[in-house]
Amino acid sequence: MPSSQANTAPHPAAQWLALDRQLCFALYSASLAMTKLYKPLLAPLGLTYPQYLVMLVLWEHGATGVSALGDRLHLDSGTLTPLLKRLEAQALVRRTRSRDDERRVEVTLTEAGQALREKALAVPPAVACATQCELTEISQLTQRLSALRSQLSQAAA
Repeated sequence: MPSSQANTAPHPAAQWLALDRQLCFALYSASLAMTKLYKPLLAPLGLTYPQYLVMLVLWEHGATGVSALGDRLHLDSGTLTPLLKRLEAQALVRRTRSRDDERRVEVTLTEAGQALREKALAVPPAVACATQCELTEISQLTQRLSALRSQLSQAAA
């Protein structure tokens, strides 16, 4: 057997280099598919997917500081600020400086932003239907992915 063929024997770990065995690719492609699913659902609301995430936090918690919003969404201020400016231009949110600390900016929903919540109520059932999963399965998957995100964040720190 020529030596060049001897070197082509597969390494035992080489099977883990297959694209379909990559957790990162499964998460990435699932994220792309999820974002693609949301696009037509959010179009009637006039929101992009990242804007929708901001609105979800505000609908759930009310007025929120920009830094707390960034922490909750895992977004830096360079990403979050343009999102908030667009939402403010749409008259859905208002940004105001804190009276206690001028460095702190608080984001509140406008009346229109609050009213948009009613239209958004149709989004989660449509997503649930598209996943073809039971609500308990969606809940378990969400919890597992949240735990995975925490584990990955700790490992990257």
